[in-house]
Amino acid sequence: MTDSSQTSSQTQLGIICAVTASISFSINDVSIKFISGTYPLHEIVMFRAAISLIISLAILVPLEGGYRRLRTRKLPLHLARGLLVVLANSFFFMGLAVMPLSDATALFFIAPIVITMFSVIFLGEKVGKFRWSATAIGLLGAIVMLRPTSASFQIVAVLPLLAAVCYAGIHMLSRRMGGTESASTLSVYIQGVFLMVGLFMGLAFGDGRLAPGDGGSLDFLLRAWVMPPLSDIPILLIIGLSSAVGGYCVSQAYRVSQAAVIAPFEYVALVMSIIWGVTIFGTWPDPVGWTGTGLILASGLVVFWREAVLNRRHTSNAYRQR
Repeated sequence: MTDSSQTSSQTQLGIICAVTASISFSINDVSIKFISGTYPLHEIVMFRAAISLIISLAILVPLEGGYRRLRTRKLPLHLARGLLVVLANSFFFMGLAVMPLSDATALFFIAPIVITMFSVIFLGEKVGKFRWSATAIGLLGAIVMLRPTSASFQIVAVLPLLAAVCYAGIHMLSRRMGGTESASTLSVYIQGVFLMVGLFMGLAFGDGRLAPGDGGSLDFLLRAWVMPPLSDIPILLIIGLSSAVGGYCVSQAYRVSQAAVIAPFEYVALVMSIIWGVTIFGTWPDPVGWTGTGLILASGLVVFWREAVLNRRHTSNAYRQR
């Protein structure tokens, strides 16, 4: 296999993994929002991490070479990446608890443009006008869907933005570590950090004594633990499964392909937030919402089209050089 065809295959795999991860994470988001009025965030995180870790260790790790792949010389980077994931999730879900799903997701989707910027600054990746344009189109779509008004810029709206910055940092580390660490290894260490943080928060704040009781973001973070009834077990299993699949696929995407190529395809999650709003919460987008969705889809299509053109050129050049 030539270098160009190998690069093409890696790009296609990265895009497929990014889309799969976006769909999985959107399922995760809507499931957590569905039960956010009952459970504290750290309890959900603990259950999610435990289920996801079991799935990763039982299925994903054996598929990628077995448990020997978990040995690493980059433990500090794994811990730093895990803490960034914990912060990103905490900020996002604290905002999601008190905001509409589409609004919180739209604000979060400053992440792909931050990822593109970080990939230039920290990874030295070259980003051409087409990728910048695609990222900008997707961000414009998110802004259109958000409909910025004075009411939108409240303190709670800062939380998804902070989550986006942390999320961008995560994938810079994923890209830097991808040469030696498998996707399942990256995912297992993250879930391990989640599990430890969830247990610590439960032991420290699980009695709910610090919860303000107002149903806001801090209340979601600090309320007392609840023993899940049997009716909620399927939801917790879905949260754990979607986290395992999403965590593996997003790690794989940024491990094998350039961050600036992958970033626009994460806008699929914003489209999914509209679908969940329609099917679960009964909120149908208006023409402005559909306009934003169209722009977001266009951003991914621009990158996909550009990569297809470049791949054809590489293939043609390689054929001529034979």
